Amino acid sequence: MKRSMKHDGFSLIEVMVAMVIAGIALMGTLGAVEISSRHVRQGGLSSKALEFAQARLEAKRSIHWQSLLDDDLDGNGDLETHMADDGQGSDLTAGDGIYTAMHERDGVTVVWTIEADRPGPLRATAMVRIRAVAAYSGLNGHNKEVHVATIRANPNFVRPQ
Repeated sequence: MKRSMKHDGFSLIEVMVAMVIAGIALMGTLGAVEISSRHVRQGGLSSKALEFAQARLEAKRSIHWQSLLDDDLDGNGDLETHMADDGQGSDLTAGDGIYTAMHERDGVTVVWTIEADRPGPLRATAMVRIRAVAAYSGLNGHNKEVHVATIRANPNFVRPQ
């Protein structure tokens, strides 16, 4: 009578092949998680840039006309910046009627400008265009920008209804 041998279990080679296959699958999964994480961080930075740019715009829309060139960036009551039309820093050309200021925070650089509808002091202009550009480093080091803008009328030129 012949005894049949029963093989219960796996050979060492089968276990090693299974481990290699599982390792390759795990590496692919970790790569996908890393790429997803990078895109989530990028989306967060993009949202932050938009938030900062809109915050500058809303701040300029809500303050008194006489204080239009002053900025309290942290809300503590102290003025951190005064916008200038002097051709220095973020202001490109002196005397062009475009007042500029800049602030960097959390990897986002925001440059905001106030452009009068005609040359001269702001108290003598009927309206201004307010722009904010938030720039940040995107994926693969490409620079990204968010642009927002609005127009504001000088209350001295608006007649009561």
